[in-house]
Amino acid sequence: MKKFDGEKVAVGNIIIRQRGSKFYAGKNVKTGSDDTIYSMIEGKVKFTNRIVKNFNKLSRKVKVVNVI
Repeated sequence: MKKFDGEKVAVGNIIIRQRGSKFYAGKNVKTGSDDTIYSMIEGKVKFTNRIVKNFNKLSRKVKVVNVI
């Protein structure tokens, strides 16, 4: 974890370095080829939870990273 909730980020700043997809990219955020999450705009980091349905219609909670 490079940046935490509420911290300011600039364009291209790395927010999370991860192996696998523990966190998912939300608004104004992209995922790199090694699952690194980085900012596309200048703003503040915001972490949220979202419920996602799997292919077999079971739901699970995922952590989403946004920049606002």
